[in-house]
Formats: sequence, structure tokens, C-alpha cells
Amino acid sequence: MTRTSVTDPPQAGSDVGATPGDVEDAPDASTGTELGHGLKQRHLSMIALGGVIGAGLFVGSGAGIAAAGPAVVLLFAGAGFVVMLLMRMLGEMSAARPATGSFSVHAERELGAWAGATSGWMYWVMLTCGVAAEATAAGQIMHGWVPFLPAYGWVAVFMVFFCLSNLAAVRNFGEFEFFFSALKVTAICAFLVLGVLGICGVFGDAPGASNLTGHGGFFPTGTSGLIAGLLTAVFAYGGLETVSIAAAESDKPRENVARAVRTAVWRIALFYVGSMALVVALVPWNDPNVAADGPYVTVLNEFGIPAAGTIMQAVILVALLSAMNANIYGSSRMAYSLVSRGLGPRFLGRVRRRVPVAAVVASCLFGFFAVFAGVWWPDTVFTWLMNTTGVAILVGWVFICLAQLKMRRRLERESPELLTVKMWAFPYLTWLALAAIAGVFVVMASTADGRDQLFVSAILVVALAAGGYAKQRRDARAVTA
Repeated sequence: MTRTSVTDPPQAGSDVGATPGDVEDAPDASTGTELGHGLKQRHLSMIALGGVIGAGLFVGSGAGIAAAGPAVVLLFAGAGFVVMLLMRMLGEMSAARPATGSFSVHAERELGAWAGATSGWMYWVMLTCGVAAEATAAGQIMHGWVPFLPAYGWVAVFMVFFCLSNLAAVRNFGEFEFFFSALKVTAICAFLVLGVLGICGVFGDAPGASNLTGHGGFFPTGTSGLIAGLLTAVFAYGGLETVSIAAAESDKPRENVARAVRTAVWRIALFYVGSMALVVALVPWNDPNVAADGPYVTVLNEFGIPAAGTIMQAVILVALLSAMNANIYGSSRMAYSLVSRGLGPRFLGRVRRRVPVAAVVASCLFGFFAVFAGVWWPDTVFTWLMNTTGVAILVGWVFICLAQLKMRRRLERESPELLTVKMWAFPYLTWLALAAIAGVFVVMASTADGRDQLFVSAILVVALAAGGYAKQRRDARAVTA
């Protein structure tokens, strides 16, 4: 067993001390200590496939339907289009220069340490808060099934299990996520088949367009409903970036991330937009069960599927555990990459058997803290933490766009052979994505809850950017000294 700190000399291909134009060959190009390469193509393919199927789709989409009505399909399609552009940008950068820190590394190289620190730590906060939310929801489901253990007891079981699993080896993360994603993909595909049969009238009278045009029409709640539904749709896509982080620990990072990103288009269209279209066509959008029980349970109950609630609860539990597993992995790798670049506390750089053990433990402990904050300070600390998550997604997306704009031009000049994945219609679609993200910020600012999220998150963003900029200035002075 070996232990390596971030003070070790950089290995070949590391970007420690590299200039922005350097090209890396090591799979973990953002660090001086190489992590494991235990992920295979089948792991990454299923991580990418299952990454778009989470609790946000199974549960959170019900709130979007209740807010916007049938128009939620357009909102998910619009948000999905922007996310497809972002994944393409991320795929272009990750295929050219794979790095454990993903877009945080690209942002630092192209924009400066302030950008790397801000995007990276905001993403870390988002993932670790997500771990807390998912563990809490999974604990409540298990407590309903096995009541002798309280919900917080199940939370502890899940947290410890996935912490130990991620500490053992990266292959463990890959195998668990492969299994979880396979179950989620099977469940959503089964739902899509049943939904099409329902549209055809197999389970009763064919609904036709009655649920799309009735009950107030296609836009029944007006502008206010569209605003609420848009935010639900956008935030449901958060976390898809994990596949670019995982690619750096695969056996063939450049090839694997390219394949994963190229399939993003049909995955998003089929799973999100397709299932939302089926739901609003099959059941009235204003059915109270859509928001209370979830859209998928409501549809299955409409079909008379026995034990529909229990079946979907099991699927949702798998989705929650999958998200926990992925978020612990993603947050630990992001923290490790940040520390290796001098953008965080050095003790988080400890590695054992090619696993960043300190970063894994720290991410899990922060998740535990967020869980207990929800019990002890639900209206203060917990609310503050949760309010940062939605904005953190958008902040990361902004930096993906900005980094890609600069990196693409740099690669075209210096290393065009690395552009194995190219952004469509560059730079026009990149600017379109940036404009769309700016529009979401404007929409958030138009609501009271959105303004609260923006205000709280702005404090954290300014603090992180200031810390990163201070390091950037120190490094510049050291070079000229």
C-alpha cells in the first residue's frame, strides 16, 4: 500500500506547471499523481446512458408538469437541446485533453485559476449536497419498507456503504454504476413501451389529444407556469458532466469520452422528451397524483398495473442510490483535481492504491453534514446549501462555454489533430448556449425564490473567484520574480 501526496514530482504528461497550450498524454492530466484506469468502455457507456435517468426525471418532473402543463414537453426539449450543446463542447475538450477535473481544468487553463476554482468548487458543493438529498430520500423509502430502522439509520447505511465502495477502487464505482444504470435504462425503456401501447389504446380507450388540448389547453398556466417549469426542466439535467470526469480514469480516455458524448443526442431526446410527451398525453396534467405520487406512478396506475407504486418506488430507490454513487465519485475526483492544482487544502490530495481517499472521505463527510443540517437547521444552513445547487449547475455550464470558445481556437492553431470531437457550427451554437443560460438567470431573477438562490450563490461565487484570483496573482509574481 502506498500513499502519495500532491507534493510528489509530476509524472510524464502531467499538467502541473504546464502552460495553457500544453498537450497532455496522461489520462489524468490535471494532477501530478496518476489515478487508476479501472473503468472500461462498457462502464462509461452505461454511466453516460444512465446519467440522464435520475430522480429528477422520475420524481422532479412531476412538479414541472404540474407547473407548466403539457407545455413541459417543449421546456424539456429546449433545455435538452442546450444540454446537448454543452455535452458536445465538453466532449470536444475532454477528448482532446482528458482530465479528472474536467471542465474545471479546462476553465483554469483557458481563463485562469479564478475560473477553475469557481467552477470546480461550485460543482463540488452541488454534488455533495446532492448526495445528502438523495441519501435522505432513499432513507425515507427504505424506512417505509423496513420501519424497524429509522430513516436516518438507512441514510447512514447508504453513506457508509458507498463511501467504502468508492474507497476500494474505481472499478467498484464502475461496476455499481453499470448495474444501477442497467436497471434504470430497463425501467425507462419498459415505461416507454407501455406508454406507446397506452397511446394505441391497449389499456383502454386511446386518449388521442384530449389531455394535450383539454384542461386549459397546451399552455394552461401561462407565463408563470412556464417559468416554474423551465427551472425544473433545466435543473433535472444537472450532473451529466460526470461521464467526462470518469473518462479520465478509463483505459482509453480520449476514445471513450468521444463515444459517450456522441450518443448524448438520442439519449436525451428519447428518455426525457419522449417520456414527458407520453405522460402528458396519457394523463391530465392537473391530476393531483402527478405531483404527489410522480408522473410515472400515475400513468402505471391509470393502466391498472398491479403494485405500480411499489414498482416505481423500487426504480426511484435505484435512481437515488445511483446518483449517490456517481456524486460521491464525481465530487471526490473534482476535489482531488482542485487540490492537485493548488486550489484547495493539501490534505485532500492523499492517494492510496490510486484512489483519492481523503477527497472521498471529505465528500462523504460534507454530505453527512448536509443531511444533519436538514434536521438541525432546516430553514437556515440547509436552505442555504440547497439554494446553491441550482445556480452551481448554471455556473459550471457558463464556464464550459467560455473555456470551449478559447480552447477550440487554441487547438485549431496548435494541435488540430486533437479535435476528434468537434462542436457543431462553432462558434455560433456555443454563443447560442451562452445566451440560453443567461436567459435562465434572467428567469430566475424574475421570481422571489430564484432571487434568493442567486443572492446566496453569488456570495459563494465571489468568494471562490477571489481566492482563485489571489492564487493566480501569486503564481504570476512567482514566475516574474
